[in-house]
Amino acid sequence: MAEPGAEEAYEAARIAFELGRTVREVREERGWSQARLAEASGMTQPAVARFEAGGTVPTIPVLERLAHALDLELVVRLAPRSAA
Repeated sequence: MAEPGAEEAYEAARIAFELGRTVREVREERGWSQARLAEASGMTQPAVARFEAGGTVPTIPVLERLAHALDLELVVRLAPRSAA
């Protein structure tokens, strides 16, 4: 990760992947298709698919729409890093 910004880009991609995985898991637990989630959140099915695959770094409004559609609470917090 010698390239400038590489570490930050990797971290953003990791977070996007984890958020997408969480939304996919909740959607599947409820038996919803991507199309149903898209309709409920005011998104398109391809946008939901990209999000779930971690292909986009979501904005707070997108996360709010998905959380609302899935009847979830969106919690965003900043916390001290743990000592490594």
